[in-house]
Parts: sequence; C-alpha cells; structure tokens
Amino acid sequence: MWQMGGFGPMIGQAHHFLKYNKGKSEYSEQRYHTETLRLYGVLDRHLATSPYIISTLSIADFATWPWVSRFEYHQVDLNDFPNVKRWYLELAARPAFARGYAQPKDAGQIPLP
Repeated sequence: MWQMGGFGPMIGQAHHFLKYNKGKSEYSEQRYHTETLRLYGVLDRHLATSPYIISTLSIADFATWPWVSRFEYHQVDLNDFPNVKRWYLELAARPAFARGYAQPKDAGQIPLP
C-alpha cells in the first residue's frame, strides 16, 4: 500500500515535472523533488533492517523497483541512499528484472549509479 499510495504516485509527479516538463513550474519541481527525497529516505531506513520491502522478495519489491530504476529522472543520487542502492543493484542483477525492464520495448541497459 505504501508504494501504491505514496512512492509510485509522488515519484510519478517528480517524473512529470523534473523530466518531462522541466522549467515550467519551479514550485512543482521543488515540491516533488523534496517529497521524492523524503520517500527515498523512508525506503532507505526500512532497507537498513530488512533485505527487501517485506522480509522476503515480493510483489512489493516488483512494484517499487521500476520507479527506482528511473532515479536519474527524479534527480536522485543512489549513493545518498546506500540501502536503496544495495537493494536496487541486487534486484537489477536478477535476469527476470532485466527481462521485465526491457518491456514493452527495450529501453537499453538498466542504469547503474
């Protein structure tokens, strides 16, 4: 629920203003960038005590990882969130994540920080 009610929608807004409509609303860019950093912080603190969003790899990870894979869109340096970075890279190394990332069209290699 956290991903569906917070992480996904707020980062979607960050994509809209920081990637696709840059320079059109300074207020919106700042608002969603700040919220994105806060949500990354929540995820980072949680992943400090758990290898995955819940105790085992689950749909929660599958739903959240694609948003994180666009970290450049929302101007996030994964080095600032070491637990998110560990989780992200671990999942990025799984062949099924690479196949999923390539759908519906191949967008190139998974970005690495």
